[in-house]
Amino acid sequence: MGRDGNKSCFACCFSTPTTSSSSSSSSSSAIKLLFFIVPLILVSFIVFVLVPRNSTWALIYSLPPSTSAVAAAANSSEKLGASVYAESSQQVLDLPSRVVKTVDVGGSSGEATLSDSDEVAVNRSASPQLSAVEAVTKFQELNETKEYSSLNTSITDSDNLNITINGTPNNATTSSNETIALPLKHNRQVRTKLDKVEAGLQRARSAIREAKNGSQLRDPDHVPVGPMYWDAKAFHRSYLEMEKQFKVFVYKEGEPPVFHDGPCKSIYSMEGNFIYKLDVDTKFQTKDPQKAHVFYLPFSVAKMVRFVYSRDSRDFSPIRRTVVDYINLVAQKYPYWNRSHGADHFMLACHDWGPEASFSLPYLEKNSIRALCNANTSERFNPVKDVSIPEINLITDKLTGLMGGPSASRRQILAFFAGGVHGPIRPVLLEHWEDKDEDIKVHKYLPRGVNYYDMMRNSKYCICPSGYEVASPRIVEALYNGCVPVLISKSYVAPFSDVLRWKSFSVTVSVDDIPKLKEILMNISTRQYIRMQRRVLQVRRHFEFNSPPKRYDVFHMILHSVWLRRLNVRITDDHGAVAN
Repeated sequence: MGRDGNKSCFACCFSTPTTSSSSSSSSSSAIKLLFFIVPLILVSFIVFVLVPRNSTWALIYSLPPSTSAVAAAANSSEKLGASVYAESSQQVLDLPSRVVKTVDVGGSSGEATLSDSDEVAVNRSASPQLSAVEAVTKFQELNETKEYSSLNTSITDSDNLNITINGTPNNATTSSNETIALPLKHNRQVRTKLDKVEAGLQRARSAIREAKNGSQLRDPDHVPVGPMYWDAKAFHRSYLEMEKQFKVFVYKEGEPPVFHDGPCKSIYSMEGNFIYKLDVDTKFQTKDPQKAHVFYLPFSVAKMVRFVYSRDSRDFSPIRRTVVDYINLVAQKYPYWNRSHGADHFMLACHDWGPEASFSLPYLEKNSIRALCNANTSERFNPVKDVSIPEINLITDKLTGLMGGPSASRRQILAFFAGGVHGPIRPVLLEHWEDKDEDIKVHKYLPRGVNYYDMMRNSKYCICPSGYEVASPRIVEALYNGCVPVLISKSYVAPFSDVLRWKSFSVTVSVDDIPKLKEILMNISTRQYIRMQRRVLQVRRHFEFNSPPKRYDVFHMILHSVWLRRLNVRITDDHGAVAN
């Protein structure tokens, strides 16, 4: 047909069919086209049904966010740490009249270098501005947050972080507008454990309050009753709660003899014995600091005076440097001192220079719990925060021969004292009563052949005047021997006076009333004296030293006093301590 035939054939495909042959060809083409289109429609329908509508698996990397969107998202992520801090700080500041102090470290632990944007993000939300140490902490939180460069977060619950993500994290394929729950890690882990500790303390507070109006609980060893206690039921429940949950973390840093050691057979024996007993204790000591209610600083002031202080130098700076260096060491190694500024830390000292040693560091004196024999309010002892402990002069590690005495009716001597003349009070006592009256035996030195403890056991009242410092071992000696103590001191807080009602089993005489001492004692009726003497025998178990310790003895009473102080403070992760 040639070229003309080809042209005519090509033209037939687009011309109107006029013959049966052309109609047959057109029908065949339509069938072929239908077989092609139908599978295509089915495949499209299946894809539409099975593939999730919010899937962006093919578009996330092909459509990068604009520069302005990235900048806005990065700015919001930088605000995360600051907003969390602002929220938690506001919770602390909003507690009316309960804030003890929110103390800044003041840059003593180091300095932070922040970029301009980071500094603005931190300081914008904090009022007052953060200290250097707090800024470093928040700067680290911001760096961790920047792993998610385009997160816009909203915290809906303080315990469970439900974070709504509007955007796409780096190296992730999460679709937009999807809500996920991030696991509680790093920053929230310590906070959560601290929350559990504080929740346990709150339950203890509630139980103690309820005990005041409830019935007395049973106890196989001892049930506190009587006027010797301010509130016997509350004390008993508090003691049981202490036994149930109180945990102490003892810092292991430091070497003997200054640390983890102390005198055990002297007038300062409570230092060494408490350190030793707590070091080997398995009931109250915890190896996990995150479970601890308090942290013990195991240094001995008595040993510092012996091994650090230069005798007759009158230079106290070596002792101060030792205390500061030790606290700096534990503060750098652990986060707990800086977390509370020392409010959940405690020290114990029976040496006269215990308060002076605590002045080495402002937070140690103002924030920490100080268990001191020298509990002198004129030397900044704070009964609300600090603990007065008894001074016990131990010759051996046993109380054999130190306790006993006849009944009240068989004691023939009205009052007794013998001791060195030092301090402002004892010279006044000796001036008025030494060898002046047969009923009041006051001696600078005991006559030859007279036993000190026998004199106590045969006396109704034992005079306990302060010496150079307010504390005196005669108070405990009087209790051990069944003798009613007569306290003559200034600014002295008696041991365990947060629990014990001292006026029910002792007599307090002011320095000005020393000339009237006999008149004051004679005016106490026989019946009242017998009551006080019986109460002395009941409370002395709280002053007994036992090895190993026994329930309600002096070791446990010291711990209980620390426990009470810890109940009065709520520790937060935001470098604050709040009073309860």
